[in-house]
Amino acid sequence: MKKILSNEVKIALIAIIGVAIMYIGMNFLKGLTIFSSDDNYYACFNDVSGLSASNPVYANGYRVGVVEKIEFDYNHPDKIVAVLGLDNELSLPRGTIAEITSDFLGNVKLELRFGPNPLDKLQLGDTIEGRLQMGIMAKAAEMMPQIEQMLPKLDSILASVSGLLSDPALSGTLHHAEQITNNLTATTRQINTLLATVNGNMPTMVAKVDSMLTNAEQVTQQLTQLNLQNTMQRVDAVLDNLQQLTAQLNSKEGSMGLLLNDPGLYENLTSTMRAADSLLQDIKEHPSRYINVSVFGRKNR
Repeated sequence: MKKILSNEVKIALIAIIGVAIMYIGMNFLKGLTIFSSDDNYYACFNDVSGLSASNPVYANGYRVGVVEKIEFDYNHPDKIVAVLGLDNELSLPRGTIAEITSDFLGNVKLELRFGPNPLDKLQLGDTIEGRLQMGIMAKAAEMMPQIEQMLPKLDSILASVSGLLSDPALSGTLHHAEQITNNLTATTRQINTLLATVNGNMPTMVAKVDSMLTNAEQVTQQLTQLNLQNTMQRVDAVLDNLQQLTAQLNSKEGSMGLLLNDPGLYENLTSTMRAADSLLQDIKEHPSRYINVSVFGRKNR
């Protein structure tokens, strides 16, 4: 039986198959698919900042495609077009933006920011706007001039803080603050003890207040039960008697009235009192005139 293929043909076929497998494997490792049905869109950038073919494309953090290739127009260097191979089940709303982002390790990826109206769809092969997101390192680089201006002030502040910390007065103040804190702690404990004592005596105090209120209520009830009308009638009768007595004293009838209102009687009484007083005075001065004392049976005149 004759050989159908010679050794040279076999070697050539093996080489071709190996190259094909190698090409497919390399594209697979890059994230590219050879026999895929991905939809192609175009993103136009002014600066791709390290974006290259095989970089992943994400939408809301989920990988939806890959950058198939990047086309650089040497006649218009400010327009760099990236060809995006996206999942055919994904439809892009009009106004979608392709944004280049990078992490701390420098890994570059493309993030899709969907447009506002999901019903207004882009057609296959349309071009979307490309944008470069400023990473943290770029923002830090922009802040460097301001940081450099702040460094002398920071040195001055640190020197002032160092001088303040080395001041002995600060350590003394901290020591006093510790003492004050201890005193406040002791005071708080005493207040807590006092409050506990007050809380313990509170039921007794409440009981006494309740007893006082009960007694006051009983006194009020007793005052309410008094016959105020009879009491007022008695008071009126006493006042009438006092009024009659006053009227009798003011009149010239009766001994008291004559004594209070008759001037002659008053003068006679006054004269009588004067005579009696003169008689008593004379008796004191000349008792022998009125008292006879006989010692030997003889009378002295």
